[in-house]
Amino acid sequence: MSNRKRERMGHRRTRPAAALAVLLAAVLTGCSDLTDEGKPVESEQPTARTSQAAPAQPEPRTATEFLARAERTMAGQKAWTFAVKGREGLVLRGEENTATYTATVRRTTGDPWALHSTGTTVSKGVSKPEEIYVADGTAHVKKGTADWEQGPLTDPDFADKVEDPLTALDAFRAYGDDVTLLTPEDGQVELRVRTTTAPLTGVRDQAVVQEALRELAPTLRQLRAAGVAAPESGITVAGVEESLVLDASTYRITAHTFECTFLIPYDGQRIRYEQEVTERTSGTYEGAVAPPKGVG
Repeated sequence: MSNRKRERMGHRRTRPAAALAVLLAAVLTGCSDLTDEGKPVESEQPTARTSQAAPAQPEPRTATEFLARAERTMAGQKAWTFAVKGREGLVLRGEENTATYTATVRRTTGDPWALHSTGTTVSKGVSKPEEIYVADGTAHVKKGTADWEQGPLTDPDFADKVEDPLTALDAFRAYGDDVTLLTPEDGQVELRVRTTTAPLTGVRDQAVVQEALRELAPTLRQLRAAGVAAPESGITVAGVEESLVLDASTYRITAHTFECTFLIPYDGQRIRYEQEVTERTSGTYEGAVAPPKGVG
């Protein structure tokens, strides 16, 4: 889910159109000794001082150790390709307004890093292309046929549009002891954090809930502009869950998912806000992540 959003690549989320249409509408070799007076010198026999291979690192056991291995693995390649899918929706009185998003993201691991995403948003049956380029802390966004817009990743409005799968590593480090480590016998390791149903005021200090609130914020602003009071004291967190899956042998990130649901009071009823995002690692990328046409 911006450098996550400490410099958030990491999250681009889909946005429902005008709040329900305003309420629904990543062998040593040596040289031989020289000969002495034309006679070969006998090869030197190995001694106790001969160089030996470095001892193997112990297997990671804690979430922190797995995150460190994953970071080294992802940083060991020039760039990675990710497949992203997202869904976001509002439901009120059985009526639903949903938007979906699919994209291919290519992200370098150098310093500074760069990202290029090409995707499509579908809302109310209408498909609209979207392209995002990030470099030097600036996000460039192009939607449909509109001109490119740009802004710093420190601006939440731009940071929220950027989907950076590698920021999940920072996020899970920040979750600390809230992370559960699962090691199913399928060649994978899963790190998971979740919260259960509770009033927002009782769980808002949890790091994963704060992440979810950043995703909810643009929609909440739209709802309030449309006349929905939506005080925090009345909002319920129906559930937030985030998962990071690693290959158990290489420690490569294979998938990252984020889901959240909020219940927002309105006119004696509750508006249900839902979001789901899945990022899967497609493989390494050897090409250049360069500015697309139109970006200086």
